[in-house]
Amino acid sequence: MRQLPPISNSTLSLLRDSKNLLAFSAGVDSTALFFTLLEYKIPFDMAHVNYQTRKESDSEELYAKELAKKYNKKLFIKRVSLEKSNFEKKARDVRYDFFGQIFKKENYQNLLTAHQLNDRFEWFLMQFSKGAGVVELLGFEEVEKRELYTLVRPLINVSKERLELFLKENGIKYFIDSSNFDENFKRNFIRKNFATPFLNLYEEGVIKSFEYLQKDKERLFKPKLLFQKKELFIFQREKDDIENIRIIDKTLKKLGILLSKKQRDEILKSKDTVVSHKIAVSFTKNKIFIAPFLKETMPKRFKEKCRSLKIPPKIRPYIFKEKIKELKCLED
Repeated sequence: MRQLPPISNSTLSLLRDSKNLLAFSAGVDSTALFFTLLEYKIPFDMAHVNYQTRKESDSEELYAKELAKKYNKKLFIKRVSLEKSNFEKKARDVRYDFFGQIFKKENYQNLLTAHQLNDRFEWFLMQFSKGAGVVELLGFEEVEKRELYTLVRPLINVSKERLELFLKENGIKYFIDSSNFDENFKRNFIRKNFATPFLNLYEEGVIKSFEYLQKDKERLFKPKLLFQKKELFIFQREKDDIENIRIIDKTLKKLGILLSKKQRDEILKSKDTVVSHKIAVSFTKNKIFIAPFLKETMPKRFKEKCRSLKIPPKIRPYIFKEKIKELKCLED
């Protein structure tokens, strides 16, 4: 095929011998990734969510079925109707819950999404507009380890313009999501007025800058993980709460939770809270504890041992249920 988008050698090596699931929407990006993966002979199946919000929605689902049949791909489909208020967040939550259910049942290893350079730069500008440090600015990474899978973005350094050229040069059908042009959404406003014009002029420079910034982030951000077993994480607490919330943010992302600003503020204010009714986050003088929030009846002897080791109450039920016995290593 002509104008084939490049995928890094490290990502190709990761995907070639793995069981991969492609999040497919039938838009420019995911369609380009579909045919790029075929050309690179990467094994994958597909997952498609039909939100039933646009007249094209059913046609996009039909296209996913056609491609799956033609190229012998397993296809998972979810149909859902959502209220318009806070639609983007609700849609994302439904989408990733759906993916998680598939991974639990089907034993896939990698979730492939078609985020590309424009998405990465738009995210950068959105965070920059709010006030952010290097960790927040670089929220998009090519490979991210999550609880149930590794999230891989093979096209993260390829511009949308290049993906469109690839599809047009090869006569490949794709759909355009009209909601991407609604400037009432902040991201669309930034895309049209800032990100796209800038990338059209300085694409190579932006790619190179992200490369350098990623290396700087890896040097600067090195949280000290004191202990981990299953979904229990214990970190050294830093003096700076900005560093602490970054540690928590990154860990919860692995557990499938994206924190809102309100949730971040609440965590730092209370120092002992439950996020989204799922994950307990507790600070002690020197440590940060993160674990699934459970309600368990525990024997008095166990609670006394936890108390002597200064393990926060909200964390104890998970340790008890999972029979995590290496408690002595938690002593100061």
